[in-house]
Amino acid sequence: MSNSKNKWLVPLAFTNIYVIWGITFLAISFGLKGFPPFILSGLRFLVAGILMIGYLLSKGEKANSLINWKKNAITGILILTGGTGLVAWGEQYVTASEAAISIATGPFWFIAIDRKNWKYYFSDKFIPIGLVIGFVGLVLFLKGSVQPSNAVHAAVDGNLRITAFIVLGLSSVAWVLGSLYSKKNPASQSTFMNIAQQLIVAGIAAFFIAFLRKEWTGFSVSAIPTSAWLGVLFLIFFGSIVAYLSYIWLLSVKPAALVSTHTYINPIVTVIAGWIVANQSINGGQLYGLAIILLGVLLTNVTKYFKLSKRSKVKLRRVRRFFNRTNKRYQPI
Repeated sequence: MSNSKNKWLVPLAFTNIYVIWGITFLAISFGLKGFPPFILSGLRFLVAGILMIGYLLSKGEKANSLINWKKNAITGILILTGGTGLVAWGEQYVTASEAAISIATGPFWFIAIDRKNWKYYFSDKFIPIGLVIGFVGLVLFLKGSVQPSNAVHAAVDGNLRITAFIVLGLSSVAWVLGSLYSKKNPASQSTFMNIAQQLIVAGIAAFFIAFLRKEWTGFSVSAIPTSAWLGVLFLIFFGSIVAYLSYIWLLSVKPAALVSTHTYINPIVTVIAGWIVANQSINGGQLYGLAIILLGVLLTNVTKYFKLSKRSKVKLRRVRRFFNRTNKRYQPI
């Protein structure tokens, strides 16, 4: 892939995961109006995976490597079934905006779990400071979330909402584990085929969990409202194909912690989309906690944002020497 094409694809891929996945939290809440959480997740993953692998097989690509299926199964179950599936379960008891904000802790988990890079992470004083600040922000956000901020969830028990936030935290951990595994154990196929296999396995796993949870009992397709079908269609084509493809590709070309920054852009998109489309809102305490979480995540990544390349440092030294010589030349006698 040429450098010019790569430069164009990177910002496009980041835009996809920033915007589309922000709206995805809202699409899940619409899907839940007609589907139980793991049936919803299984449907979106399996349909998207079958569409992708059908297209790839028709083009002559092979999918007969058991090793690649195994690698993609682990990634798919962790990221999709565990990560996204648990988000769908959590959104039964919290709003889309609250779920998105809870997932904003993702970059912290990347740093905490990626032990091989601890020496690098903790050599930067901003990272441990950011971790502490982010944890304080999470506590404040959860404190402001015990009471429902939306009339739809007014009847939900406070303890159940706390459980939902804990599950959302676990979903973030599962997502990070899957992302790191994918980055360190890439399958030897095209990115499209890897994603198709991940989606298919994740969909089957989600349907199996739905069976264990007896979600199929009493489930009726005829009772599903149009808004839920629209939510599912968005999740299949945009959330599970376009954005997920962008995410897995970015993991192959950019540091995992940097790619994970989508988790603190998504809440902003979700809040705006929820306010426009579904009249969702968050309270002042939650906003205060969100601001502190974002500050903490910014600090953990501040060195990456402002780190200069060797070439830039050389140029700056040359400019500095030029101005020093100029100042000496024109100093008053």
